[in-house]
Amino acid sequence: MKSNNVSERVRSELSRLETEQDVRVLYACESGSRAWGFASHDSDYDVRFLYVHRREWYLSIESRRDVIEEPLSDELDVSGWELRKALRLLRKSNPPLLEWMKSPVVYHHDPDFTREFEELAGMFYSPRRCFAHYLHMASGNWKAYLEGRDQVSLKKYLYVFRPLLACRWIERSLGQVPMPFQELVDAVLDEREVRLALEALVVRKRAGDELSMSVPDAVLSHFVVAELQRLKALNDPEESMGDLDELDLFFRRYALRN
Repeated sequence: MKSNNVSERVRSELSRLETEQDVRVLYACESGSRAWGFASHDSDYDVRFLYVHRREWYLSIESRRDVIEEPLSDELDVSGWELRKALRLLRKSNPPLLEWMKSPVVYHHDPDFTREFEELAGMFYSPRRCFAHYLHMASGNWKAYLEGRDQVSLKKYLYVFRPLLACRWIERSLGQVPMPFQELVDAVLDEREVRLALEALVVRKRAGDELSMSVPDAVLSHFVVAELQRLKALNDPEESMGDLDELDLFFRRYALRN
């Protein structure tokens, strides 16, 4: 699908969900490899959104479903989080949620909501929690897909390097982790040989190379092993916590006004 057709399709899907689910979409973005910057032509479109119900929905003693998930259709993967769920996750400095707000591909947004939510995200950003999340992800992906194997899927290196470089970003106190992979590479990957090997891999991935099973890349593997050991030995970054009252006030402004 061409990009303009995709945007129209996504907006149409969001409009349909608003009508069928009786909700209002506040923000919608791309969250996967297309936002990271190393998608191939046949990669799925991973649309994530935040939404709010009508006021009456919240005035109930019943627990209700707080996500909307649509079956994968024509390369389109669409799912969303209800506002209260999103704010509870923001309180914990949830890295995927923080990344959504940094996505370079935004399909829909309420300008006031987006600005205020980004301000809250800055208040509740926790370097410690995000560092732990990315380090766990990098280590887990390394063990699951690459460690000790004679044959590996080369594209899996990208799913190890992105959280690994995110840890470096946090270590260097550069703020919230950006979504574009190249931004991470440019800012924190200083090792020239590793950078060249990684960028060659990204070029192949973007070109549609299947990057099928192959022998491990010695340069990339050596870096991953050494960097995981180094990062695990670091002291935890500083913790931070915003004012919880601000979350309640924000929620009331957007969930109880209609």
